[in-house]
Amino acid sequence: MTPELTALFAARVGDYRAGVHPCTPAELPDLLATLLAGASGVVLPAGTPPEWTARLGRPTLSGDTLTAAQLDAPGLAVLTGCALAVAETGTLVLDGGAAQGRRLLTLVPDHHVCVVRAAQIVADVPDLVIALPDPTRPLTMISGPSATSDIELNRVEGVHGPRRLDIVCLLPHR
Repeated sequence: MTPELTALFAARVGDYRAGVHPCTPAELPDLLATLLAGASGVVLPAGTPPEWTARLGRPTLSGDTLTAAQLDAPGLAVLTGCALAVAETGTLVLDGGAAQGRRLLTLVPDHHVCVVRAAQIVADVPDLVIALPDPTRPLTMISGPSATSDIELNRVEGVHGPRRLDIVCLLPHR
């Protein structure tokens, strides 16, 4: 929405140790190719815009039929969009719509790259509830890479989901 919301979202996401990458639509294909360069393959949900994958140079896999075991292959990454994002909490919200795929896609591969358009960022959770395109759809809310802490508060990442989360904030212009 506003540059302030985008900046707050980026700061909150950064607090969770996720990578934050602002870019314009013209910069997007090259940025995605760079972020996904080390992947052995890239899983794409149905409805992924072709301009996102124009320069990947990596094998792409349809996310519609892959099993959990297949999604757990070493070096595999997933590229998704989102339904909305919450600035105050740094949270991605996926509802299984176009370019988001089924929930399993974002919970199993080791690396998740998510494209967030600036217009998808809302201020807070009440605004999220109001802005949901279809409030009856199941939601997956992601706030940073998978992490937990032991009793001594040592942070361990990747215990029950992607170890790496990169969020691309798609800005109309810079």
